[in-house]
Amino acid sequence: MNDAIKNMVDRYNCQSTQEYVNAFKEVMQEVSLLGLWRSNFFEKAAFYGGSALRIFYGLDRFSEDLDFSLRQSNSEFIFEPYLESIRLELSSMGMDVTIDQKRKQTAIQSAFIKANTLKHIVMITSSSANKMDIHSNAKIKVKIELDTNPPEGFDTETKYILQPFPFSVSTFTPSNLFAGKMHAVLCRAWKNRVKGRDWFDMIWFVARKIPVNLKHLEARIRQTGHYKSTRMLTEETFRSLLTDRINCLDIKKAKDDIFPFIKDPDQIAVWSHDFFHDIAKKIITC
Repeated sequence: MNDAIKNMVDRYNCQSTQEYVNAFKEVMQEVSLLGLWRSNFFEKAAFYGGSALRIFYGLDRFSEDLDFSLRQSNSEFIFEPYLESIRLELSSMGMDVTIDQKRKQTAIQSAFIKANTLKHIVMITSSSANKMDIHSNAKIKVKIELDTNPPEGFDTETKYILQPFPFSVSTFTPSNLFAGKMHAVLCRAWKNRVKGRDWFDMIWFVARKIPVNLKHLEARIRQTGHYKSTRMLTEETFRSLLTDRINCLDIKKAKDDIFPFIKDPDQIAVWSHDFFHDIAKKIITC
């Protein structure tokens, strides 16, 4: 494996197998971004979501997916050449990966990068496979999603990654990233799994006094059919929707979801309905 990859993993000072898996997954994400940069993908699209927050803005949890949005709607956009650029970049760094694209007739194009967990962690750590508590068929997976019909009203900025060498990535600005996160908080279908990660990220934004772009949030919730009023989304209406969502939040399920992505369980020890209602009062809008 390329020494640059080992150096990137070394930044994390991993102490356990799971920490190595999380670190390697994040390195896979960063190298994937490099492949997209080489293919000029960011002239047409921007990076957003939890991994953008983690890599560029210091979010203190691991994130699984790579989420992108075209700058302008294009239902004819062909994603395959860019996925191949990702595969070639990862391969050039000594990673043995496959990329499976999902064939769905929706505005969201998706694919999975897959790599054998045991094989790659052994290469990184130079440990014997017999000493690793990893199933031989286990896979590290990174999901990639591209929105080809993005809602309007978002701004982007250029951020930089320095390893394996310097390159640039176009990302949503923090206020628009917060709007995307609040869309997830308000509208994500929970079914049997509450995304505690959404609520963790909301706290992160509030702690840094980053305002939520209400105009972009409105565009998002209208597009998904969660807001049908003819009136503009006001701050009062937004806060009412959030209050209702907090009231029906299953705190235990939210904690169970976020737990594998954080190092210190005390970060979520105070989670409760009262806590989230207090956090909601501290949200600022723009």
